[in-house]
Formats: sequence, structure tokens, C-alpha cells
Amino acid sequence: MRYLILSDIHANLESLEAAVEHAAGKYDQVLCCGDLIGYGADPNAVTEWVRAHAAGVVRGNHDKASVELDDLEWFNPVARAAAIWTHHALTPENAEYIRNLPKGPLAFDGFQMVHGSPLDEDEYILCVADAGLVFGYLETPLTFFGHTHLQGGFIWNRARVETIGKTPAAEERQTLELDPECAYMINPGSVGQPRDGDPRAGYVLYNTDESFLIFYRLPYDVGKAQDKIRRAGLPPLLADRLASGR
Repeated sequence: MRYLILSDIHANLESLEAAVEHAAGKYDQVLCCGDLIGYGADPNAVTEWVRAHAAGVVRGNHDKASVELDDLEWFNPVARAAAIWTHHALTPENAEYIRNLPKGPLAFDGFQMVHGSPLDEDEYILCVADAGLVFGYLETPLTFFGHTHLQGGFIWNRARVETIGKTPAAEERQTLELDPECAYMINPGSVGQPRDGDPRAGYVLYNTDESFLIFYRLPYDVGKAQDKIRRAGLPPLLADRLASGR
């Protein structure tokens, strides 16, 4: 089975459409590691696409906050304003879909998906030390996660944990060979709001019949996404940061 692995779309329809078009013909099913909504100006269009096309989705913290499954106490003012705007913008049908998304981990074909961590859906796995605390609890040798908006991940070779870097800025793709003796935590990168200094949308293609996966980065119409955010009356920072990948 060939999977298109997405994460952190954040209501950015332009980046989602670019990623799907770019991956056309290369996957059989779509999976998402959460945060369909929040920040961007197209929560309904993105949710409807995911409802129609994704075989599996776990919820993210912005998904929860936008449908009042979580309070906004830990959100900064910009994220809080976006969650409130999104809550009012969602149709009842899309809000109900978001509300019923599973917490994760969600198992598929010998791997699993989470939003933050297998131990805590809201936990940020940002460094080797964070990942090292989690690997011993993984139920599968391959886990896809999101939340950090940082493409790459971590590998555990049973002796130590090492970092997997993002796709280089000058490259479109990066192939990662999977060693059956190792365990992996893979972040496909954020589709809609990368934060690794590269504004290009990120995703992963994974074929369960092959011993590797491929990270991708691709440009999309950032200007159009920014215009929509500004016209919607969302905080201007949410538009500005798209151009810098921060």
C-alpha cells in the first residue's frame, strides 16, 4: 500500500491542493497526523477534502481547540484568535467531524500515527532528548507524528537516538532508507505552515512494500493564502509568517 502522509494543514487550501497535485498517481491512501484547521482561512474546504479523501486522521491540538474540546489557556493570543475565528467559521457538519476525530495512536499496516507523541497527543518532540524518552514505548518500529511543523524526525538504532534532518532547501525530495533493526519517528513536515525556515509545503510518501520513504518539499501559492488570511480578518502575523517558513 502506498500512503500519502500529511500533517498540520492548518486550513491552508493552497498548500494542500499543491501537495495533492504534486503527489498525484503516487499514493493509494491519504493519512493525516492532525491539525487540519487553525491559523488558515479555509477550515471548511480543508476539512471537507479530508473527510472525502483521508483513510485515517488523528486530531491535533488546534482541531480540539477550534471545536471547544480543549480550552485556550495555553494558546498565545494569535493562536487563540485563530481558534475562535475558526470555531465560528466551521459548518456544523465539519465541526462534528473534527469533534469525532480519534486521539491516536492510530495503527496502520505495521506503523502508527500520532499528533504529538504516543504518550501525550499535545507533547512536542523537538530534540533527541525528547525522542529518547518515547522510543521505548512505541508499539511499532515506525511512527509518523506532527505538531512541531519540522520535517524530519528521529532514528533509534538500539544504542542511541539520532536526528533525521529536513529536505535541503535546494532539493525537492529526500529519501530515507529504513533499517529493519531500527525504530523511527518521522515527521512529514507541515503542509500549511512550515516552521523550519523553508516556506515550502512538506509531506511524505511511504510504500509499505519498500524499505524506504520519501520526504518532499514543494512551492505553492503563498500570496493567495496570505490574501485570504488578511481578508478574513485573522491576525496579520499568520499571513506574514507563511513567506518565511517561521
